[in-house]
Amino acid sequence: MYRSNYPPGSVRWATRRAQWRALGLTDEDMQKPKIAVVNTSSDLAICFSHLDAVAARVKDGIRAAGGLPFEVRTTAPSDFIHSAGAGGGYILSARDLIVNDIEVAVEGAQLDGMICLASCDKTAPAQLMAAGRLNLPTLLLACGYQPSGRFRGEQCDIEDVFLHACGTPGPALTGELTEMSEDAVRGPGVCAGMGTANSMHIVAEALGMALPGSTPVAANSPAMWRAADEAAARIVAVVDEDLRPRTVLTRAAFHNAVRVALSVGASINTIKHLQAVAAEAEVEIDITALYGELGASTPLLSAVRPNGPHTIEQFDAAGGARAVLARLSDLLELGAATVTGTTLGENLADAAVADPEVIRSGERPFSRDPLILVLRGSLTPLGGIVKLSVDEERPAEFTGPARCFESQEDALAALAAGTITAGDVVVVRGLGPRGRPGMGMASQIVFALDRAGLTGRVAVVTDGQLSGLVNRGVVVGEVRPEAADGGPLALLRDGDVVHVDLPGRRCDVRVPADELAARTPSAGRDHGERGWLSVYGRTVRPLAEGATLRAT
Repeated sequence: MYRSNYPPGSVRWATRRAQWRALGLTDEDMQKPKIAVVNTSSDLAICFSHLDAVAARVKDGIRAAGGLPFEVRTTAPSDFIHSAGAGGGYILSARDLIVNDIEVAVEGAQLDGMICLASCDKTAPAQLMAAGRLNLPTLLLACGYQPSGRFRGEQCDIEDVFLHACGTPGPALTGELTEMSEDAVRGPGVCAGMGTANSMHIVAEALGMALPGSTPVAANSPAMWRAADEAAARIVAVVDEDLRPRTVLTRAAFHNAVRVALSVGASINTIKHLQAVAAEAEVEIDITALYGELGASTPLLSAVRPNGPHTIEQFDAAGGARAVLARLSDLLELGAATVTGTTLGENLADAAVADPEVIRSGERPFSRDPLILVLRGSLTPLGGIVKLSVDEERPAEFTGPARCFESQEDALAALAAGTITAGDVVVVRGLGPRGRPGMGMASQIVFALDRAGLTGRVAVVTDGQLSGLVNRGVVVGEVRPEAADGGPLALLRDGDVVHVDLPGRRCDVRVPADELAARTPSAGRDHGERGWLSVYGRTVRPLAEGATLRAT
């Protein structure tokens, strides 16, 4: 008997039957496995505007396979829309809100399994976290990337609009942005390129939580609809087989996911998201350290924008995540379990690469050096993250005086006033998960420096969150511990000499340790948050633990 079925005559049986008969369900229906179709849709953003249609198709497929689907909704954050409030604090915090939304809907109703429709950046990690927490039969379905447009003869997507918008405001720029934004997005789906959403969809397949060959995929394409049909049929079997996430989410699975993330130059946000998934699944593993350990031996096999010249469409056509996994097979834990009921190695038996220029072999990679670096040192004792690109020339080392700011807005104002100059190290602190709270965005100052011609001539060090697009210049993000947790960043003063050594994987402040320890930390800012962000700020754990929520 499925856990959702209660003995006839019991209170639960009677009240459920009364509710569900009123919905038109039969007694036969009520004996079937009850599957949650987790839908993160909203009218606020194009990212998930197609998910209602996907949910309807998936529900039909579950019924055809002998299950009973129930569509449940969660909050639906979109980075470009919801970052407008609280300095971006609603973005990362929404990830954990989704986790709790899923728990309430699925665990509260005692459903038997769930299929999660993955879309914008925070949905896939949240769904994987919920799977790890609930340990209920689960399958992720990536619902695809959006078609990009053209601007004056060149490909243009929403990320180009964002980069361009970080320039100096004025009529000329406004005119260009109006023209760009008119055609940058031509349909539903997540941002094109190797940003956080596509990175996490690929990671889900590498973990074994999405069906083989299903990521990345163009939204509303025949391939996406085929994947939806296959996933709908498979989730019923996963429930019947009692195949649970913690059977799949093992140390071997996380090893494979990090390998793949490094090989495609994934978003740096995959680090904290994978750590959070591991925390919820109760897997003891240091994901930040694993990125550092595996980086030296993992070749870069693809270079999708913004890392290199290729598009996500080309990567998809070349074979996508499955082709990359096949290329990496000698470096993977092939015995890892997957939601197919077979091992990763078995799933890759007939995998092929359609375009060896887009997904290269280990013998001729785009690079043998990782695009994601983990820097340790006196300023970043638990790590700071740097994202590189394939072809940009940048200083291997950078030394300069610190210019300390308590918000991104203060740093932008200083740049506009001309008080940030070549040679400076711009320090933006108080943006971590607890300091903001919710983890503020620090990408705009990076792109503004780029538009001002200061990329590579000014370094940035921050405990804030960076877009997956940030891969230019010398930028150290997500510094751990954050300033609000008493990290060294809080002790920094204007003029302190900061040294960043990319080859040496170091980020240090040249102040004697005893002098630094004797200082009073920066008080940061009291943002006076109420409601959800207040709850988040009081319960969030450090980034090194995935920034999950735990009562202290």
